[in-house]
Amino acid sequence: MGQTFTGLLTAVRARTGQGGAARQEPTAALRLCGDHLAGLAASGPLGDARQARLVAAIGGLTTATGTDGLFDALLRTGQRALEAGGEAETHLALGLAVEATGMRPRSKGAWRLRGGALDALGRRDEAVQAYERHLALQQNPAAAADIVRRIAVLNELRGCLDEAAGLLPGEDGARLRALHDAPAGQARTAFAEVVRRRTAEGGGTADPAVRRIVALYAAHRRLLDRDRMADPLLGGAEPVGVTELRRLVTGRSVCLVAGAARITDEERDPGSPLGKLIDGYDLVVRCDALPATAPRTDLHAVTLGGDAPWTGPVWHRKAGTRLVFGDPLPQWRRSLRARLVAGAQDHIGDASLRHPLDDPALLGEDGWGPGTSTAFTLLRLLDFLDAAGRLDLIGFGLPGQLLPRERAWVTGRATHEDETEMRTALR
Repeated sequence: MGQTFTGLLTAVRARTGQGGAARQEPTAALRLCGDHLAGLAASGPLGDARQARLVAAIGGLTTATGTDGLFDALLRTGQRALEAGGEAETHLALGLAVEATGMRPRSKGAWRLRGGALDALGRRDEAVQAYERHLALQQNPAAAADIVRRIAVLNELRGCLDEAAGLLPGEDGARLRALHDAPAGQARTAFAEVVRRRTAEGGGTADPAVRRIVALYAAHRRLLDRDRMADPLLGGAEPVGVTELRRLVTGRSVCLVAGAARITDEERDPGSPLGKLIDGYDLVVRCDALPATAPRTDLHAVTLGGDAPWTGPVWHRKAGTRLVFGDPLPQWRRSLRARLVAGAQDHIGDASLRHPLDDPALLGEDGWGPGTSTAFTLLRLLDFLDAAGRLDLIGFGLPGQLLPRERAWVTGRATHEDETEMRTALR
């Protein structure tokens, strides 16, 4: 991994040997980090961005030792270890969390990290205890809603196992109860084996007890894969596919507004000609981060990014319809569950609209790639639907709003450009 990695390992190990410091030092945490780095060094070059971020966080922890930023660096390193997702990294996260709660027993962040690490390792009873310590210290109930929901899910998981165990005498019942504190993969496999055996012995699902065990297994399996949503109906939001989106724009005037600060500033002015121009369209469309001062958004599109897109900020700004572009499908689904806010949209795009450029059922165009801007992805989709009575871009002539190839596509199809209004008409 090179001299930089070797130097970091040496620095971490050197820190564990220091004594007599005035500040409390996380010696055990540094030792764990050193052992983890040694394991990585033996396994070869880093090929995972999450591992690279963890190594960088360990470097930050090393340099923060003896400073006021030490505790924050410790939590950051633990979080990066948890995000990395491997078993060794999760054990590292737990070790760092234990150190953090020892240093500051009243740190809600430390107890949340500890609960998350225990949860990921399948130690669910201990995770509930750590989460409850976090809740006891949390002063903002809204910020703790996801922890409250996770505790409820963990309790429901135990309830599924306990009820199923009560229907099974002897060894099978005891085995099911023990699965509550087993890693998710082991719990899935062991519960499935019990269900298969009982179904075969009972001649299928004719026996009501067997049917109930099968239903409990299905519920347990779903909850292992994903938490329940706070509001599964998202405040009554309706899913829309290609047909519904076409119906939404058919015959209407549509403007796609750039997110440049200049546009936002002018639109904020109630007497601005640009603001009046935008307000005159039937559908106002915006992308990615919505400005807090935007008076109206009828259609909002956002593209997922990063290794863990479900951890991004929630989409709480009001929009009539929200489209989320992203792949692969499991990440897209998890991001919607984690980031959509009930009542923040009336309609939400379904899976048929999640990657329109390379979807053979829609455009199926090669060559645009994952770096294509959200604005162009949406523009190309609206142009492909060929349903809007008028389709204009506002502010996309400004630098940095479109990639060069995207800008060339727009220029080649524009029917009119007005620099005064910063408007480009496509139809």
